[in-house]
Amino acid sequence: MRLQDKIAIVTGGARGIGAAFSKALAAEGASVIIADVLDGAGVAREIEAEGGRAIYRRTDVSDRKSVEGLMQDALSSFGRIDVLVNNAAIFASLVKKSFLEIESEEWDRLMAVNLRGPFECTRAVAPHMIATRKGRIINIASGTVFKGQVGFLHYVTSKGGVVAMTRALARELGPHQVTVNAIAPGLTMSEMVAANPLWSGEAAQPTVKTRALQRDQMPEDLTGTLVFLASDECGFMTGQCMVVDGGAVMR
Repeated sequence: MRLQDKIAIVTGGARGIGAAFSKALAAEGASVIIADVLDGAGVAREIEAEGGRAIYRRTDVSDRKSVEGLMQDALSSFGRIDVLVNNAAIFASLVKKSFLEIESEEWDRLMAVNLRGPFECTRAVAPHMIATRKGRIINIASGTVFKGQVGFLHYVTSKGGVVAMTRALARELGPHQVTVNAIAPGLTMSEMVAANPLWSGEAAQPTVKTRALQRDQMPEDLTGTLVFLASDECGFMTGQCMVVDGGAVMR
């Protein structure tokens, strides 16, 4: 149990990659707070049924008051916060379009969730981690940052910002023994992605063929890296972005 007695928050934990993250952390002994605008109570019940500990808190990561309420609830319920996973993001519902067709309102909404969300959550949890002189912050970026992607300029830009944020935060929080790292997944067959004809089935094959390991990526392919970054084994690693995409990006 590599995370025994740790307290972890997973934003966007109600489904897809976030649900897989929540279950993986719980399986390693962590108590998990599932934070999402969607109902995550079902995931929490699944974790409890397997002998783990989890609660759901409705949270809008783009709303500062909502995020501050989440942190207060977590501290009231568990007494501390050891791990923050900034996973919540807009992606699967996006429609591919030229950047010339992206409306300013769509750009702003995506940035509010994908980029300002991790900022709001980190800002809210940092004082506690600084006071205890320990903590793991894990941001979720994207392999598209390193190879570009036509038709999703706002998404790729937001994830590039996540990588930059990870590095800057690692510098600021390093003196307090708080690590900040990122995972950059490839195209992952979460429920929403798999249900979207734009990404699934034959439409996914051009992406799959860019990989050294030529198969679909599943949410569970990311959990080993997540658990490592959340664990004490990652005590001397910070400011890094680990690409987990089957070998499409090699850096």
